[in-house]
Amino acid sequence: MKFSVSSSALLSLLATTGKVISNKNTLPILDYFLMELNGTTLKVTTSDLETTLVGQIEVESVESEGTIAAPAKLMLDSLKEFPELPLTIEVNDKNWEIKINWKSGSLSIPGASAVSYPAVPQLMSERKEISLDVDILVNGINKTVFATADDEFRPVMTGVFINLAPGVVTFVGTDAHKLVKYESEVENEVSASFILPKKPANLLKSVLLKEDDAIDMAFDSKNAMFTLKSHTLVCRLIEGNYPNYNAVIPANNPNKVLVDRIELVNGIKRVAVCSNPTTNLIRMDIADNRINLTAQDIDFSVSANETISCSYDGQPISIGFKSTFLVEILSNMDTPTVVIELADSTRAGVFKPVYDDKQTSSTLMLLMPMMINA
Repeated sequence: MKFSVSSSALLSLLATTGKVISNKNTLPILDYFLMELNGTTLKVTTSDLETTLVGQIEVESVESEGTIAAPAKLMLDSLKEFPELPLTIEVNDKNWEIKINWKSGSLSIPGASAVSYPAVPQLMSERKEISLDVDILVNGINKTVFATADDEFRPVMTGVFINLAPGVVTFVGTDAHKLVKYESEVENEVSASFILPKKPANLLKSVLLKEDDAIDMAFDSKNAMFTLKSHTLVCRLIEGNYPNYNAVIPANNPNKVLVDRIELVNGIKRVAVCSNPTTNLIRMDIADNRINLTAQDIDFSVSANETISCSYDGQPISIGFKSTFLVEILSNMDTPTVVIELADSTRAGVFKPVYDDKQTSSTLMLLMPMMINA
C-alpha cells in the first residue's frame, strides 16, 4: 500500500472519524483506524461496536492498494504537527510498518493487521428509508440533544426520539425535568419512529455542518444508517418504548409572558449567583408587565433580585424553576423574543420562540417547576 495525500486532508478525515473511538474499548483493535485503499479512494473506518463512522477522501499517485489498521493516537498526534504539505504513506505488508515520508524527513509507526477489525453492521432488507434536508436534521438534533438524560437506569431517555409521520418529522429530548419537541414539515410517507443514542447524535451534529445536500436515512429495528457526501454513520438504536411526551405538555395555559430572551437569560444568571447551590432555585413573580426574579441562600445570608419588563396577559403568578435548566432552555432558542405560557405554580412552564413570519417548523420547550415557599 503506497500513496500520496495532503497532510491537512488526511488529518481532517482522521480527526472526524476519530471522534467515535472510545477511551474504554473492550477490543484493542478498536483503538486503531481501519484504512482501506481502493483505486484512488482512501476509506477510513472507526467503531466502538455501537457506532461506526466511515469517511473517505481521494488520494494521489497510488502505487499499490491495501488495508491496514493504524494506531489512532499516534497517527493523530503525528499529523497535528505538520503544516499543509504532501505526504507519501507506505505500508510494509510483511510487518505492518507504516512509513510517512515528506520533503525533509520521515517517521515510522507500527500498524497492525486489519483482519480482526469488526465489520460494518448491515441493515435488514425490511428497512425504512427517507431523505431529510440537512437543516432539518441539524436543527432537530441541536435543539433536543441537550435535554436528553444521562440516566443509565432509563436508557430510552438518554437518546433523541425521532418520529416520522406523513408530512412531518418530530424530534424529542427529555430527562423528566425538561422536554424539547421540534417539529418540521417534510415530504414523507413513512410512519415509523426510533431512538437515536446521544453519541451518534452529537457526531452527526459535527459532521453535518460540512454538508449541503439532503441526507439519506435508513433504519430497521436495531440500527440506523445516515449516508452523507463523504461519510456514512451506522449506529445501534436504543431499544424500548419512549414515554408519551404529549401527555405531559399542558394544553391550557391562560397566562402568557412575552419577554426579551437575552435580557431574561442575563437577569437569571446575575440573580442565580445567590441561589442555593443544591437546588439552584430561582423564583419568578409575574404581574403588571414585570417579572421579578429572586434567589436566596439562607445558609449564607445571600440574596438577589432583579425586575425585568415584559408583556404579560394573565393573573399574577409566582413560580419557581431551577436556574441552570432555565438558562439552558433559553440559550437553545434562537429568536430575540420568547413566549412563556403558564397555568399555575405547580404545572410545567411552556417556552416557545416568537417569529416574525410563518415557519415550516415549530419548537416547544417545557420545564417542570420547583416548590417555592410562599
